[in-house]
Amino acid sequence: MPQQTLKRLLIVVLVLVGAGTAARYLWRDRAAASAVHPDMAAQAVPVKVASAQQGAIDLSLKVIGSAQAWSTVTVQARVDGQLQSISFKPGGHVRKGEAIIHIDPSLLQSQLDEALGNLAKDKAQEVNAQALLRRYGPLLAKGYVAKSAYDTAKADAGLYAAAVKADQAAVELARTQLGYATIQAPVDSIAGAPLVYPGAQVTANNTNLVVLNQVQPIYITFAIPEAELAALKAAYARGAVPVSARLPGSKANMQATLDFINNAVDTSTGTIQLKAEYANKDDELTPGQFVEVTLPTASLKNVVTVPAVALQNSPSGSFVFVVDDDDVVHQRLVTVGASTASRVVISKGLQGGERVVTDGQLLLVDGAHVRIATGG
Repeated sequence: MPQQTLKRLLIVVLVLVGAGTAARYLWRDRAAASAVHPDMAAQAVPVKVASAQQGAIDLSLKVIGSAQAWSTVTVQARVDGQLQSISFKPGGHVRKGEAIIHIDPSLLQSQLDEALGNLAKDKAQEVNAQALLRRYGPLLAKGYVAKSAYDTAKADAGLYAAAVKADQAAVELARTQLGYATIQAPVDSIAGAPLVYPGAQVTANNTNLVVLNQVQPIYITFAIPEAELAALKAAYARGAVPVSARLPGSKANMQATLDFINNAVDTSTGTIQLKAEYANKDDELTPGQFVEVTLPTASLKNVVTVPAVALQNSPSGSFVFVVDDDDVVHQRLVTVGASTASRVVISKGLQGGERVVTDGQLLLVDGAHVRIATGG
């Protein structure tokens, strides 16, 4: 058993010695080949590059927001009665002034007719009282009519005149109530599902009939960190602040305008609510939808920027690979400033016009040769 173990150890030692010898000769051969062909010592790594740009840049902030109806109206009945019919399409557009709901007008019509009858009766009595008063005037002057009879006729004429005014008010009220039997849309909007259906009994100022959402225009509501508030307020004071929004997964941008900045910061989140107005002419947005919002926060002048993909990180800090005129890369530490969605401001360590690697960094070390790839 010990002899077998010794044999195995000898075999392992011989294998290791052989491998070391082979590696030594291989390294010597590669060194010799490199001396004859220097380009083999440093194969060019294919990379993509971009030039550092110096100039102005508009900083922007990207947040998630949602669409919100410009106004929401819960339509209620204003008179008691039985719901007779619904003349809107659930989920469809309704126009301001369009009749959308009808309540049975029978009882309301009879109340109007009764008020009109009372008015006609009291008007006739007023006419008779006024005629009697006119006859009593001359007779009273001649002593043919007692003063008390004249006073009674005068009082009756006044009472019937007052009754006529009360009747006219009752007629207007009944006519108004009858008008409430037909409910019209207060704004251009989209109707929701009916909350009651024909045949149901509705109660004035209590029964909800349908919810209308005004969506042209529509609000895009979102929140930003309070740290960005000062710059945004300054931009808002200078004029209209454009806001760009798009649906997740869509490339189409919707151009809105900042319309509202709330008057208080939410202390629980450290954010403040904003709203932007969007025309929404083609109903692209529906209340409740999430959108990606981009809005400008500041404008920097004469700064150096690079594509965000060029920036790398190390324990020593942020760096970029700079390509010199001989297509050799140099790892350079930089100081990073503000950023946008696609570019980063380099406040120190880089000059405008220098080339930086934007793709292929994982294969690079300081001093490596590169080949600038094109296309793709």
